[in-house]
Amino acid sequence: MITIEGLKAYGANVEEGLGRCMNQEAFYLKLVEKALKDVAFEQLHTAVDAKDLDAAFEAAHRLKGALANLALTPILTPVSEMVELLRSRTETDYTSYLQTIEEKRKQLEEMA
Repeated sequence: MITIEGLKAYGANVEEGLGRCMNQEAFYLKLVEKALKDVAFEQLHTAVDAKDLDAAFEAAHRLKGALANLALTPILTPVSEMVELLRSRTETDYTSYLQTIEEKRKQLEEMA
C-alpha cells in the first residue's frame, strides 16, 4: 500500500503534491496509484520504438503533467528530460531514459 511515508522515502515532494490535492491525503494517494497505470507509459515506449517523435512527445508531455501535479520527482525528472529532447525532435537513443522511468515506476508499484 502506498503511504505518505513511503512516498517521502521514495523522494516525492509530498507536501507539494498534497497541496495540489487540498491536503486530502486519501485523494492524493488515489491519484498516485492511478498515475502508475497511465497508458501514456506504454504509449511512450511504443512511440520511441517506432521512432515516432511526435507521438513520443505527446505521451511524455502527458506524463510530465500528471507526475508534476503529484510531485513524484524521481520519475518526473527523467520524463521531463525526455520531454525537452522530444520537444526539439532530437533523434537520440532514449533507452536509458525509458529504463530509468520503468525502474522508478516499478519502485512505486512495489509500494502499492
